[in-house]
Amino acid sequence: MSDSVSIKVPARLHLGFLDMPRKDGGRFGSIGLPLEDVATELTISRARETSVEGDERDRVAEHLARLCAHLGIWAQHRIVIHRTIPRHAGLGSGTQIALAVAAALRTLHRLPLDGRSDALLLGRGTRSGIGIAAFEKGGLIVDAGRFRQDQPPTVITHIPFPEAWRVLLVLDETTQGIHGEAEIEAFRTLPAFPDASSAVICRQVLMGVMPALIERDISAFGKSIEAVQTEIGAYFSPAQGGAFTSKAVEATLEALKSAGAAGIGQSSWGPTGFAFAPSQAEAERIVDAAGNRQAVSIRIVCGRNEGAEIVRSALDLVSL
Repeated sequence: MSDSVSIKVPARLHLGFLDMPRKDGGRFGSIGLPLEDVATELTISRARETSVEGDERDRVAEHLARLCAHLGIWAQHRIVIHRTIPRHAGLGSGTQIALAVAAALRTLHRLPLDGRSDALLLGRGTRSGIGIAAFEKGGLIVDAGRFRQDQPPTVITHIPFPEAWRVLLVLDETTQGIHGEAEIEAFRTLPAFPDASSAVICRQVLMGVMPALIERDISAFGKSIEAVQTEIGAYFSPAQGGAFTSKAVEATLEALKSAGAAGIGQSSWGPTGFAFAPSQAEAERIVDAAGNRQAVSIRIVCGRNEGAEIVRSALDLVSL
């Protein structure tokens, strides 16, 4: 018998940076939340020759080749990509697909998982540690950024996200967030992040977001998330044309807020927006009250309190 390995890796919301490094050094630091129901899923097995099927196959093939060379694996593989997180939508698709390939390959060959080292090898987690931490463990995540360039960002805490609460995702498939060289250029040309803004964000996270989550106070949680988003949106506004990348997403979020949603904001460079509701029923009521929005779609999802799912299943051995 031989094995195949299937893996499901959750998308994540990036709720904001804590700070931005300056010329004299410093850390990014960030806050984020993995999601249920939005994920990258793939299956890997041994094969006579290597093949990759599905969306993102070129990227997956590149990751597979690099990992095999690094780990000294000479076997051939078949990878089937069942679904992927939307690309350049602010949901962490790049990091999650890299970690999915690495973990599935290691599991297939009975090697210990090492998501942090694999992420660095594949060029992920250079600013935020949310994607790596979301792969390992769920809940609301706060990281302190990178202390050393050869290490991933340091995770400070995982706080369980209330099971009853819901996330309202506002998706705009007509546009993409800043990425690649444009993202690098944006960080290069934006001015130094104000100390006062970092102070506001850190205070809101430590004294607002974290205790409100533990106390299950969605109103306080939402107010602190919005305060963080206000500082981040103002800073990135020159690069993305406003506090939000998508005007349609922005308008929809304002409608959701008017209907009772808490904590509106944009995940990373967007265009995906988010808001929170205390229950499934209230989330549905808020979406209905916000009215029909033809330019965007709204999904109601749960926060995720677990990391990636990895399943090994037996297959009949083929002659290699």
